[in-house]
Amino acid sequence: MKHPRELSASEMKAAIERREVTCEQLVRDCLERIDERESVVGAWAFLDSELALRNAREIDRKPPRGPLHGLPIGVKDVIETAAMPTEMGSPIYKGWRPRADAACVAQLKAAGALVLGKTVTAEFAGSFPGKTANPLDPSRTPGGSSSGSAAAIADYMVAGALGTQTGGSVLRPASFCGVFGFKPSFGRYNRAGVKPAAESLDTIGWIARTLDDIRLFDRALVEDRGDTQRRARPPRVGVCRTHLWPRAEAATVDAIEDAARRLKAAKADVHDTTLPAEFADLTPARERINNYERARALAYEWDNHRSHLSDRLQQSIEKGFALSFDQYRAAMELATKWRAKIGDCSESCDVILTACVPGEAPPGLEDTGDPKFQELWTLLHLPSLALPTHRGPNGLPVAIQLVGPPGGDDLLLDVAAWVWDVLRPAAF
Repeated sequence: MKHPRELSASEMKAAIERREVTCEQLVRDCLERIDERESVVGAWAFLDSELALRNAREIDRKPPRGPLHGLPIGVKDVIETAAMPTEMGSPIYKGWRPRADAACVAQLKAAGALVLGKTVTAEFAGSFPGKTANPLDPSRTPGGSSSGSAAAIADYMVAGALGTQTGGSVLRPASFCGVFGFKPSFGRYNRAGVKPAAESLDTIGWIARTLDDIRLFDRALVEDRGDTQRRARPPRVGVCRTHLWPRAEAATVDAIEDAARRLKAAKADVHDTTLPAEFADLTPARERINNYERARALAYEWDNHRSHLSDRLQQSIEKGFALSFDQYRAAMELATKWRAKIGDCSESCDVILTACVPGEAPPGLEDTGDPKFQELWTLLHLPSLALPTHRGPNGLPVAIQLVGPPGGDDLLLDVAAWVWDVLRPAAF
């Protein structure tokens, strides 16, 4: 018999509605798992068991508030919470408590969710990692920067978890930990109360154990109460290898080619989507935008607490301040140009199938992995999903990435459900 914590969020919701389980019982079960595993996984930046249980009992005493009633969630520690510290993976903000919840947290509470605690983030949602290990193999990175969120979901510590993605900080850890990651279209969720990294790229996203859970959490934040319809007809899938294909390890190459073959056998319209050579210019442009905007977002920390910044972040900030506004503007103009063009390039397909990560989670905890495969689509403001469909040579997850058209979040989620039905591994 399953522990309540092993249910998907959607199953938890149904069990609560049938009064088979209470929020307090769910929270106690999650806390029991955390007690067992946190010393190995290190997913949590802040956790107050007594506070969580008090909040759970209060939720149980009241009528349901919304679609997430009683569901325990994790919140990445760059997202502000009034009742818990928001430390952003930096000693500069040790013990800092904001006066208000971030907009997304306030919305989730209004929908009935319980914030169990704050999940570990890489320093300021960048590349310098926190303490988290991969729950599937603690000698390997869980990815970043939403490392704690992915690890907590993969290890059955919480029902769903918020992350943020500026390059690949939701999809990469989702792939490495073998769960689902959703980066919606830029601006789909309100970012008030989220520490900026690169403001023209930052996107709040979700990590969860099923696609139904992703849709449940997404609809809570867009405040959509309508019914969902599962896709009946096979989709049009464009296989896009991009200029980064040489970075793909054999496991990712095999995953993309196998997915394309099986989707075609299931009657999907699968065809190659080739982008013009100048698409490759987006990789250096994205790096310039990221460095320029990060440097200015962290101007206070740079001027007042520089010695508390990691060497890695200091180097990124130095690069950012070395860029001129004209260089930044040229990179932004290229991104704007391609955001307009990509709609034309994707007219022949419902979704793009492309590499998500180079391969399995790399050994070691000093680096969170290569974000290049995810960051292109983040730069273009497109919705994207990591689906844990394949395994690598060590038996660890290797996700595929599905990318939707501009503003096509609902279409992406719809097609992803169809794709998952075809590619679902036996372990799920």
